[in-house]
Amino acid sequence: MTPEELNALDDLAGEYVVGTLPWAQRQAVQTRLRSEPVLAAKVAEWEARLQPLADTVAPLAPSKQLWPRIRKSTSVTDVEGWRRWWNDVRFWRTSALAVSFATVVLAVVLGVQLRAPAPVPQFVVVLMSPQDKTPAWLVQVGANRKLRLIPLKSQEVQPAKALQFWTKADGWSAPMSLGLVQAGESLEISLDRLPPMQPNQLFEITLEPPNGSPIGRPTGPILSIGRAVPTT
Repeated sequence: MTPEELNALDDLAGEYVVGTLPWAQRQAVQTRLRSEPVLAAKVAEWEARLQPLADTVAPLAPSKQLWPRIRKSTSVTDVEGWRRWWNDVRFWRTSALAVSFATVVLAVVLGVQLRAPAPVPQFVVVLMSPQDKTPAWLVQVGANRKLRLIPLKSQEVQPAKALQFWTKADGWSAPMSLGLVQAGESLEISLDRLPPMQPNQLFEITLEPPNGSPIGRPTGPILSIGRAVPTT
């Protein structure tokens, strides 16, 4: 993909996550996510960026007096008061000023927190469940040959079992283990001992005994699988 195409894809993913896309376009993006790993990776990146903002908002329970006050303020007897307020130009000037201020603050927050420069991965992989095709893990490989494995959903592991991470490129005689991973936890791995990454390189996570496969290759069922897609 060209840088322009990647930027357009990033913008589309951002609008999808924020929820500003029209309904028909949002449905189209949801369909594309099943077959476009790069778009799915962009959506996952935006969700990871936005989650810290959502976590900063503490839940607030409404007071017992709130609903009676709402009913009172919207009663028929207050129609004239609302009409005077609605027609008051000072109300609209104040509202416009408040909206403008909120827009500036939001732009600053989003610009600082969401558009902070981040390393651009050379390859991305979305590991999906073979059964329902739901994204489970995101793999990013950078120019420094560091691989990041990022969970996209919670996952339970059977007792006395472990998750093992594997990769295999075209031409390899057998897959190579990248080690055990913990469900729901990110992981960073150096690929210096492996050959250079290849487009379409296979990655998968299998269910293995607690200490991993005893024979050096996958023995258990495949829980998540995907292939590498270059981003440039």
